[in-house]
Amino acid sequence: MRAMVFHEVGQPLRFEERPIPQPGPGQLLIRVLACGVCRTDLHLVDGEVQIPQPPRILGHMIVGEVQAGGEEVAEGLGDGARIGVPWLGWVDGTCEYCLSGRENLCPNARFTGRDIDGGFAEYTVADARFCLPIPASYSNEQAAPLMCAGLIGYRALRMCGDARRIGFYGFGDSAHILAQVCRWQGRSVYAFTRPGDDTTQDFARELGAVWAGGSEDSPPERLEAAIIFAPVGSLVPFALRALAPGGTVVCAGIHMSDIPAFPYSILWEERAIRSVANLTRLDGREMLALAPQVPVSTRVSTYELEDTNSALDDLRAGRFTGAAVIVP
Repeated sequence: MRAMVFHEVGQPLRFEERPIPQPGPGQLLIRVLACGVCRTDLHLVDGEVQIPQPPRILGHMIVGEVQAGGEEVAEGLGDGARIGVPWLGWVDGTCEYCLSGRENLCPNARFTGRDIDGGFAEYTVADARFCLPIPASYSNEQAAPLMCAGLIGYRALRMCGDARRIGFYGFGDSAHILAQVCRWQGRSVYAFTRPGDDTTQDFARELGAVWAGGSEDSPPERLEAAIIFAPVGSLVPFALRALAPGGTVVCAGIHMSDIPAFPYSILWEERAIRSVANLTRLDGREMLALAPQVPVSTRVSTYELEDTNSALDDLRAGRFTGAAVIVP
């Protein structure tokens, strides 16, 4: 099979021919139909998130077709089934976090495209327990961004509670999905982008944002919550200043640059800062059931497998709105 493979930090992914992997007990062999490109992939390439045992095939927003299953595969995941493979690829099931419904914090968790070969390839293998059915109404390309941008974004939105006025700092793949969910739920979205990025601000308004401006601007109303999607720690004080008393800033990324010192006064009045780590299978089932109801429409830019490095470069430079998807 063809694959794009990570070998070392700071180097482009290498195009290689590799043997098609074989599924073990409880695993599925999956033909990759589409795989979204995530900012986490940039963090992996840049060494900001470590890959323990390279070389590794990246890619964790996978939509694929089951080709074969090992022993003990659950009913409904047989040959031909269309499934999604998310970031969380395996947990031990026995630790205090797994046993208390917090498998996203399992200390022994393995992640697709970091500890397990992912979807920047023609085939991959995944644990059947961590595969999710794809709604029939979505094409492969449209469904791929839901598998991380949508799922982890949904977990971040849950951390906002019942907030009605929510700020999104960074309006990329996750935010463009959640903006549609928020509008459907009757919430108001305030979009914060790179200063002067009129294209993305117009895109946010197109998706229902009631206001869009630069990341350092003050919104017309105090926010009840803010989600920071951009991996930029200096945005945290700006988000705190935009919050009403009792509001929450949710840091949604797996990596963020250092948060600078800020005065206690902007945290006071019971404002809070919290992070989101990974996702659970329950998050996946809930979000994939919700998406067709909204219905969420994803904007995608597609790339061939050999052009994965170009997709990563375009993501880094902000050359597209929405999400990038690799189609092998």
